[in-house]
Amino acid sequence: MNVIEIQNVHKIYEGAVPVNAVNGVNLSIGRGEFTAIVGPSGSGKTTLLNLIGGLDKPNSGSITIDGVEIGGLKSSKLIDFRLWNIGFVFQAYNLIPVLSAKENVKFIMELQGKTSAECEDRAMSLLKSVGLADRANSRPSKLSGGQQQRVAVARALASKPKFILADEPTANLDSATTANLLEIMETLNKEENITFVFSTHDKRVVDKARRVITIEDGKIVSDEHR
Repeated sequence: MNVIEIQNVHKIYEGAVPVNAVNGVNLSIGRGEFTAIVGPSGSGKTTLLNLIGGLDKPNSGSITIDGVEIGGLKSSKLIDFRLWNIGFVFQAYNLIPVLSAKENVKFIMELQGKTSAECEDRAMSLLKSVGLADRANSRPSKLSGGQQQRVAVARALASKPKFILADEPTANLDSATTANLLEIMETLNKEENITFVFSTHDKRVVDKARRVITIEDGKIVSDEHR
């Protein structure tokens, strides 16, 4: 079953010279895939990821997530849909600096209206799964870059999303930390059937991916299943 369906999607950024950031993309991604979207800087891969995540809207075409066409959703409905269906991992971590690791992970569940006990239990379980149970009460400033990114992965999983979008998640990490993070995500993918879609330049991520989609000038030029 496909969790993501993209049909003839275009995204144009207006300016002195309009940029076709995504140019007629058609793409299906099935549940449980571990997929990397690759391409040179400016190729449109991050724009495509943002469109899939509902962080940006296409000029034309449709994006359907688990049977819901997100382009037709009003802003409030889209925010709610993202809250329950999509997990995000960003290059810059995007943790809330005044909250501890555990509070960062709990935050999205609190927005979902989960009970305090449920938030506490799941947050600690997730931090344990990424090897950071002992740093639960540490704020981001007291964590290394790799530790912050692992908290970000735990936070992305907290809402029990249909899939996780990861935009250059290893860009700021050293080799050992990257290997550890990828092992965690690969295990979650295999054991919990969570769909991962990466936008990346990182060969280490590409080597782990079971599907590699190459995009250039806003168009898919190759789609390799492994």
